[in-house]
Amino acid sequence: MRADRVFAYGAAAGLLGDLLLGDPRRGHPVAAFGRAAAAVERVLWRDDRARGALHTAVCAGGAVALGAVAARVVRTSPAASLALTGAATWAVVGGTSLAREARAVGRALEAGDVEGARARLPHLCGRDPQALDADGIARAVVESVAENTSDAVVGALVWGAVGGVPGLLGFRAVNTLDAMVGHRSPKYLRYGWASARLDDVAGWPGARLTAVLATLAGDDPRGAVRAWRADAAAHPSPNAGPVEASFAGALGVRLGGTLSYGGRVEHRPVLNGNGRAVGVHDVERAVRLSKRVSWLALGVCVAARLIAKGRTS
Repeated sequence: MRADRVFAYGAAAGLLGDLLLGDPRRGHPVAAFGRAAAAVERVLWRDDRARGALHTAVCAGGAVALGAVAARVVRTSPAASLALTGAATWAVVGGTSLAREARAVGRALEAGDVEGARARLPHLCGRDPQALDADGIARAVVESVAENTSDAVVGALVWGAVGGVPGLLGFRAVNTLDAMVGHRSPKYLRYGWASARLDDVAGWPGARLTAVLATLAGDDPRGAVRAWRADAAAHPSPNAGPVEASFAGALGVRLGGTLSYGGRVEHRPVLNGNGRAVGVHDVERAVRLSKRVSWLALGVCVAARLIAKGRTS
């Protein structure tokens, strides 16, 4: 079986597996990678960019190498290659868990249980829930759904189409490292610099594809384009900006503004300023849009892989 077809069938199987099974409660491969990366950090950490770059190279390079070795071992067996691609895709995407956590917060808000929603929010994002009222929590959920559609699904599919199993594992490793050490804090400002920059580079194509597909699949394509063009560049993240702006325009809501991370207050630009404030019902609308974008991304990535293979044949 050709490599492009292996990716097509394997990625579809992996995405379907995520839809049916979600993430395992115990023994998740990404959690195992996180533990390994933390062990490397304990050995290497210094308040130094070079040490942080070495940490990034060891961890991300190790994930890519593991994927390359595994793919090489099964390369003579189409069935094993397909199974490996499917398992790798299932392991690195997280669309079902994203939807489950978003809906859990949404149900709490619908029931008027703001404290319950605050307790659940840290499962989804790093916002300080005590600083948020019901509308602020709903806005945080919609923003997290938008950003994680790119980080947890579309970006992985893009790099899987480019690099197969090594691309899938490498992207998830880079994204996980950014979540672990790439944030701006006194401890990681220098050490996490390389992980943060590599995540910006790796996330660039997936974020743009996510923004395009959200524009096409949303309720207001013109509004999504307008918000993307007008507001995305003002966002502090080069990748979250286009994604959140396009989701905001597609859903007709207003995102951005003041938020708090671990007691640190940030004043972010407003995205789609002409939109209305986010309501509780927008959580479900964002989840549905995320799912449409994810499956469209699979189709685009598979088609791109098939077309590229056809041109080189």
